[in-house]
Amino acid sequence: MSFSFGQEKTVSGNVTDQNGLPLPGVSVMVVGTSNGTQTDFDGNYSISASNGQVLRFSYIGQKTVERTIGASNTINVQMEEDAQALEEVVVTGYTSQRRSDITGSVVKVDSEKLGEIIAPSVDQALQGNVSGLTVSATSGTPGSTANIRIRGISSITAGNEPLYVIDGVPVSNTNVGTSGAYSSLSALAGLDQNNIESITVLKDASATAQYGARGSNGVILITTKDGKAGKTVFSINSTYGFQNDAITGPVPLSAANRLELTAEAYFNDGIFPSKAEAQDYLLGASFADWDANGRPEARWDQVVRNKDAVIQQHSFSASGGDEGHTFFASLGYMQQEATVIGSDFERISGSLNFSKDLTDNITFSTNNQASHMLQNAFLENSAYFESPRTVKFFLSPLVQPYNEDGSINEFGGSLPNPLYLTKNNTAENRLTRIVTNNGLTWDLTDNLTFGSTFNVDFQLYNFRSYSNPTYGYGAPTSGDASQYDRTNVFYVFQNYFDYNWELNPDHRFKFKVLQEYQSNRRYFVGGAGQNFADEGLEFLDNLGTPTSVSSSYNDWYVGAYMGLVNYSAFDSRYVLDLSFRREGNSRFSKDNRWGNFWSVGAAWNLNKEDFLADSDIVNALKLRASYGVTGNANIGLNNYQSLFGYSADYAGEGAQYVDTFGNEDLTWETSNTLDIGVDFGLFNNTVSGSFAYFNRDSKDLLLDVPLSRTTGFTSQVQNIGELNNKGFELDLNFNVVDTEDFGLSVGGNLSFVENEITKLPLDPNGEERTITTVRTRIETGQPAYAWYMPTWAGVNPDTGVEEWYINGVDGETTTNFNEAEAVFQGGNAIPKTTAGLNLNLRFKGFFLNANGYYAGGHKIYEGWHRYLNESNAYPILAFQGYTSLLDRWQQPGDIARNGAFTTSATPWQRHSKYLYDADFMRLRSVTVGYNVPSKALEKIGLTKLSFFLRGNNLATWVKDDNLLFDPEVDISSQNGTVDPGETGLETPPARSISLGVNINF
Repeated sequence: MSFSFGQEKTVSGNVTDQNGLPLPGVSVMVVGTSNGTQTDFDGNYSISASNGQVLRFSYIGQKTVERTIGASNTINVQMEEDAQALEEVVVTGYTSQRRSDITGSVVKVDSEKLGEIIAPSVDQALQGNVSGLTVSATSGTPGSTANIRIRGISSITAGNEPLYVIDGVPVSNTNVGTSGAYSSLSALAGLDQNNIESITVLKDASATAQYGARGSNGVILITTKDGKAGKTVFSINSTYGFQNDAITGPVPLSAANRLELTAEAYFNDGIFPSKAEAQDYLLGASFADWDANGRPEARWDQVVRNKDAVIQQHSFSASGGDEGHTFFASLGYMQQEATVIGSDFERISGSLNFSKDLTDNITFSTNNQASHMLQNAFLENSAYFESPRTVKFFLSPLVQPYNEDGSINEFGGSLPNPLYLTKNNTAENRLTRIVTNNGLTWDLTDNLTFGSTFNVDFQLYNFRSYSNPTYGYGAPTSGDASQYDRTNVFYVFQNYFDYNWELNPDHRFKFKVLQEYQSNRRYFVGGAGQNFADEGLEFLDNLGTPTSVSSSYNDWYVGAYMGLVNYSAFDSRYVLDLSFRREGNSRFSKDNRWGNFWSVGAAWNLNKEDFLADSDIVNALKLRASYGVTGNANIGLNNYQSLFGYSADYAGEGAQYVDTFGNEDLTWETSNTLDIGVDFGLFNNTVSGSFAYFNRDSKDLLLDVPLSRTTGFTSQVQNIGELNNKGFELDLNFNVVDTEDFGLSVGGNLSFVENEITKLPLDPNGEERTITTVRTRIETGQPAYAWYMPTWAGVNPDTGVEEWYINGVDGETTTNFNEAEAVFQGGNAIPKTTAGLNLNLRFKGFFLNANGYYAGGHKIYEGWHRYLNESNAYPILAFQGYTSLLDRWQQPGDIARNGAFTTSATPWQRHSKYLYDADFMRLRSVTVGYNVPSKALEKIGLTKLSFFLRGNNLATWVKDDNLLFDPEVDISSQNGTVDPGETGLETPPARSISLGVNINF
């Protein structure tokens, strides 16, 4: 049978893959016509067409095939796998790229890996999963913030936190809680991790320079889930578990221990001729009631413990769509109790992501995340004796928590009973957060697209405190209360053009130009007072005596213009990335407001060269390099201006005072970053990984420079000094076995970073302007915030007196602390080495996943040793010391860590005895579970059913036996009030065991 050109006929056939297996759902199109497209689900097709026309067969992951219709009515097609089409696409900032086209250091963590850590704030799941990234929790209190550092410290004063970007839009993610006394609250805790598709970490200039001044500390991209066209899929994810402290921590002295040590102190001070006589005296005085009542032990650490605290997380989502639209919607709930009484965290969250083709070439999309959080907070950042977390360190075991009749013991003094206070006082952090990203894309031509986005990050924060008028710190004032409301609104507007230009199949260009404007506004109002008329009244309008009222407004703005160019040649064998961003920031004067930031990145995919294209050993081999300049403007507002302040009064009248010593020359801090790396996959990707070397020079540091007090100011922000970070990163994965029924893979990462100050300004005498605190020092040749203090020489075995090296290193010692020279103790609080290790095992439907984390090469300092861990009066007479004090000198010849006990109150003596090697390793997660086979699920209408048992923070190893606290401590400078890496009395992280189920239908 024959047909003339133009005569319509029916053409049929079958479509198979390279192995001859049918490919269902292949798209068959008659090229050049608007109809005649068919998608068949069994691998067979039939379509109406005419002689001379062209049929195009396309399928995801396969190379497109075109066939011209001739005389035959049957056209069978065998498609070949398209490695490029199957290649993973990674969000790399304002664009998305195939992994082979990426020229920078980019790490993507998918939703499955993120789900292995159950915590309110999803950023904690990055620990151990990203090389070069350090995560350190500031507190284990539910909902608290975490410190994240990417490739070390890039700044001394101007902030080191990375930029967070949700669905392409920069957002605020600072601590939204009250600063200072109470627990922090992470804005990121408002995101339900079940709604997150992936988190991508950008580390080098090629990736981060697109964000200009905000990219110098790295960028963390959070991509939320979108719907996919097709049948609506419903998903239920639910976990329920229990948690306790991940570490034991310091163990308080028992009452018997206190009696023993106090008697020794009296004897050592010559108050009594023997320890026995001193003890007899104490049993008839301070310890008399305890002795008469049968020597009970209060064990305050057990009294306030919330054993097996509940943690639960539940979410329900639906996703799907049809031709022209997709959607994803979810509702979530999370609750986490603290491991001591008086604190918990609760979150209700929801999302709605929607995309709609308004016309053939115009698409509208909106991604919306909303949450409300409640955190019952702690007083945990200082010596707040009302806190149940710290009571074990301050209340003596001689004081009983309950009376004989079982009622709460309302004893007097400066250390009230937290059992009463947690029931009758209030400290609440509440945050409502809405992040909405709305965009419109318009395909002007096949190669040119215009896009516009408008995005809002809205945060409504409320803090409320109340101290009852009957007992505790509120009693002397007949009760007190405070309330603070803060509204943060962040607007981001973006307009851009994308243009794809193919010079020929061997030379392809992608261009992007973008204009961005960001507005940040903050409104604050707060008040406090005292004297309630009666119990049960808690709010400000019931107070008899207002004590303070305050309100404020501040704003800042960022404007930017950016251009991106991506060039790939010869099937992406050679790739070149260029970026340039000009950015203005209202934090600087009009003459220094604008800065230029740029990057150049290149990659060579050697595996696509002829000499490796057919290799059975090398599947992927890419050499890449990048260099660029980013900036930092993370300082306070209006520091460039000399300003008056008006938040004071004089005899009740409003007053004016000189507030800020401005600096019109203030401008951007910049970082010049070099990154060189290689990515590889060997033996059919049985072995895969990457290696990278980086070197980052931070210049014109924005630093608080001390001033002579004759100026009327203590410091001024200036652009001075330089800082260097350099190191390497290694990622490896071994896919040991990968069959249908059994799989085993082992992987991990290792990174090393060295930080050094390379330049500081000189004073008028030509001497370097070092900055020294009682524990740290900023000086060239040393890391930022290097530990600097006298060196402890131990306890003299003959006298029991503690000694220090006079020269700070070795040799002659002294018992006079003031004679000991302060020296650098090596390193700072930021780990030099971090590593992650993961194991994944599956057998039929069973699976096991395990992850570990290591950090080392840094030191942390014990901040409360004077009161709780020295052999003086504080731990035995005023507060509550640790059992570590039992290792003390008692007689000549004793080799002990602590000197002879004394009843004197020794002054602060900051020295190396309480500076610890902070190396630690933690088993972050272990998950065992079972995926029910799909055939068994078909009968009950499910597409997925998975059960699992998960443990987080199951074991912790610490190198230094003298380090009693958890090794994860706050590594931020806390506005200069506390040195980075100083331990407090904060809540340690929790060890949790939970049971979960995932259901799709």
